[in-house]
Amino acid sequence: MSDFYNLKVNINKGESTKRLDKALTNVLGKFSRSHIKILIENGNVKKNNKIINDPSYIVKEGEIFEVSLIYIRPKKYEPEELKLEIIYEDEDLLIVNKKAGMVTHPAPGNENGTLVNALLYYTKNKLSNINNNSRPGIVHRLDKDTSGLMVIAKNDYAHLSLSEQFKLHTITRKYQALVWGIPNNQLIEGYIERHKINRKKMNLNKKGKGKYSKTEIILKKNYQIASLIECILFTGRTHQIRLHLTSINTPLVGDKTYGKNKVNQFGKNKDTFNKFMILKNFGRHALHAVHLGFTHPKQNKKMEFNSKLPEDITNLLDLLVKY
Repeated sequence: MSDFYNLKVNINKGESTKRLDKALTNVLGKFSRSHIKILIENGNVKKNNKIINDPSYIVKEGEIFEVSLIYIRPKKYEPEELKLEIIYEDEDLLIVNKKAGMVTHPAPGNENGTLVNALLYYTKNKLSNINNNSRPGIVHRLDKDTSGLMVIAKNDYAHLSLSEQFKLHTITRKYQALVWGIPNNQLIEGYIERHKINRKKMNLNKKGKGKYSKTEIILKKNYQIASLIECILFTGRTHQIRLHLTSINTPLVGDKTYGKNKVNQFGKNKDTFNKFMILKNFGRHALHAVHLGFTHPKQNKKMEFNSKLPEDITNLLDLLVKY
């Protein structure tokens, strides 16, 4: 469970000249310094409506900071013996090839059967402890219907190091996706913010509202009314690939949230109608994280991992060739 807070913090004389993360930790009390640091780095702290994302910022008496935060009520999640595909493991981290349909971490309505439950069992609870146990080991996430590579932190040192790399966009991430239409090779940019009405959705705009996002699209194969593409992430925002693909009128196959109103146009040609029906009935996002690269937190060496497309997507591609 979590409680949402929007607080104003007035810096008093006792906290003056301290680091921002330390001062806020002292004032707010029930949050760990690591938790506060992540909130700052994620843009949840403002001064005069300007984001302050440097935890080492030195505060001054009288300054007022606006803090948007989530307090995670500590909860012990149950380890579950679930099938995992482990690509790599050492004392600091794991590389997992997440299957489609598995939720990354427990949340209301999905308390069991998640990747976190499986990892707790596999590692015997030896995962990072950032965020008060709300998401042990989880440095980043994939949507439920997205499959592919994830890096998991087994200790707090690894977690903070990997989180910093994600923040600085030095981690390389590539996806392969099956999309409607035939996109050109291109860079897609925009700003992503929470949808004003449907809070489960995100919204893409060009006006600078929200967080900057950038994706490179490379065409791999043309299937007449659909294409296999590669997506290279320069940033990693919520629903970034799905929003970017919809913005150029080539929505992700299987995406029921974004771009569904743009799909029927691809079913008007009798010659490709069979392909249209096969694609329209695909049961999940046709999106797979195929590549992950980062610097090892302790060994300080570059590590690269790759994953082939899963069977359900390769079977779909075979059907598109057949018809």
